[in-house]
Amino acid sequence: MPSIRHLARELKVSVITTKRAYDDLEAQGFLSTTPGKGTFVSLASRDRLREVALSQIEQRLSEAVDAARAIGLTAQELWEITKTLYEEEQP
Repeated sequence: MPSIRHLARELKVSVITTKRAYDDLEAQGFLSTTPGKGTFVSLASRDRLREVALSQIEQRLSEAVDAARAIGLTAQELWEITKTLYEEEQP
């Protein structure tokens, strides 16, 4: 992670605000700071971030299923749409 001063300068916010954000992220387990070496993304946070992302995906898929049911789409039709979207080439 960039230094607190560097990030504050880049974002044009106060050093105090940036330090508070780093401290909050460290308290939540997303960052770890080693004096003299810097601040790094915590290895444990990767699993946590994945869980948060999976939860968001499940919520969106649930909304898509509800919308599909509302117009009478079958599970197979929804699956085909999902599969087509997933297999599209990324830009």
